[in-house]
Amino acid sequence: MSIGINKERVKLYLYLAGISLLLSALIDFASDPETALKSSVNYTWLMLYVVVLHFILFEYTLPFIQFKWKRLLVAPILIFVHLMLYAFGTFAWRYIGIQLYVYSPLKEYASIIEGVRDHFGNTIGSVLFFGISRHIYDYRKLRKTAQQLRIEKQEAELNYLKSQTNPHFLFNTLNNIYSLARDKSDLAPESILRLSKILRFMLYEAGGAFIAIEQELKIITDYIALEQLRYDDSLHVNFNYDVEDMKQALPPLLLIPLVENAFKHGVSESRHQPFVDIHLSVNKRQLTFLVKNSAEVFPEEGRVKENIGLANLRRQLALLFADYQLLVQQDEHVFTATLKINLASHV
Repeated sequence: MSIGINKERVKLYLYLAGISLLLSALIDFASDPETALKSSVNYTWLMLYVVVLHFILFEYTLPFIQFKWKRLLVAPILIFVHLMLYAFGTFAWRYIGIQLYVYSPLKEYASIIEGVRDHFGNTIGSVLFFGISRHIYDYRKLRKTAQQLRIEKQEAELNYLKSQTNPHFLFNTLNNIYSLARDKSDLAPESILRLSKILRFMLYEAGGAFIAIEQELKIITDYIALEQLRYDDSLHVNFNYDVEDMKQALPPLLLIPLVENAFKHGVSESRHQPFVDIHLSVNKRQLTFLVKNSAEVFPEEGRVKENIGLANLRRQLALLFADYQLLVQQDEHVFTATLKINLASHV
């Protein structure tokens, strides 16, 4: 068993002793103002002894015997020793104070037993005060620690999800450029330039917890322009937005997975009249992001299959916001994703 002294715990007991002294002084002043000063000095002297006993009891004795069956055999002895120290020890400490002219005997006792009984009763009240206060302090500290661990775990998971999503987004974009280069398209250099702009954003601007909505709109616009290089005029893209405040904060690259999904798993697989309709609305901290795209449904597919981008997006939303909704719907030729977020519910 370690017998080192925790400085933080010492500060706690000194703090509780100060509160106890203040309460005692207020009570003494209210009951008898003439002897209030002497009573406060007496209580301070006794507290010097009692607080050490409290510290030993709560920090060493009780932890020593707690949940240890072999040590429970000596528990009655240790408790008895503490009771004697609280009862006779406190009265003896009073006597030492009187001899040192520190303690003023405001009350005379007919016998030692009477004095011991009186001081023991007051000491038990102090034990309860320190014990309850210590329990409340430890409980609040434990909750704070648990909350901090939960936050750190969520941050680690969120960073992991981002580390998955960003390379996934990058690889899909590189595949687009590869297809242009393979066809020896004159648009390949322009696509590389646009990709470099997207990478610059991801490296230097998307590393923080938030970006302005106008920055998110810019990266979406660049990504759409990059994707359009792969298609001819048969692809129809409509992107519009209604945002009351472009400086509102938004987690970076939160919306791009839905846009990427529309092109990679929608337009690229559409055989007739491919299209993408995107609308963003942010008013009174309520965000609505609607993405529709052409899609093909095969008879063997009975439900919507979510790829890694949508799955990660759902988990990120769960970690970031308390009030949100992400709905996806597959019709015969249209795939619709609707994202609604109460931006004020960020956790």
